[in-house]
Amino acid sequence: MTETRKRRYDPDRRDRIIDAALDVIAARGVAGTTHRRVAEAANVPLGSMTYHFAGIDDLLVETFRRFSMSAAALYRARLEAATTPDEAREAVVDLISGGLWATQRNMLLSLELYTYAARNPRLREVLVDWMAESRAALQRHFPPATARVLDAFLEGVTIHNTNSENLISRDEVREIVARLTR
Repeated sequence: MTETRKRRYDPDRRDRIIDAALDVIAARGVAGTTHRRVAEAANVPLGSMTYHFAGIDDLLVETFRRFSMSAAALYRARLEAATTPDEAREAVVDLISGGLWATQRNMLLSLELYTYAARNPRLREVLVDWMAESRAALQRHFPPATARVLDAFLEGVTIHNTNSENLISRDEVREIVARLTR
């Protein structure tokens, strides 16, 4: 007589896998991200990977979607807190220079997303959605053309400051944001 194994109830497993995938990507890049590494980091059986995701691309799309939407939520929350044009400008400065968004980990993940999206149409959709969300948050305070430029400036400066010894200072960022939003 064979014993039936009781199935383990783990409703958060898929979310843990996605969170672990973010950690693996931050540590090893997309090229170093495998089902085995993510399963190990999430402390789940390897079979869980194919149960929850059709393949590595599906996992990466869902992982980067979570990452980009959490970034967009951070932008939105910071910009919604602004009630005047000056506060909105300072919110942009905070997003660029205040450590709210521009952490080493977030910048690594952003660069991985941008690079992978250049070759993967499904990831390009995630990136386009993220830009649309970011711009919508900026458009609460700025005209669409200005929001587009601010979004590009925000991304560019955060990437630059993460990878450069010649940082663009908070005061310089504030001055440029003021010029862009006149």
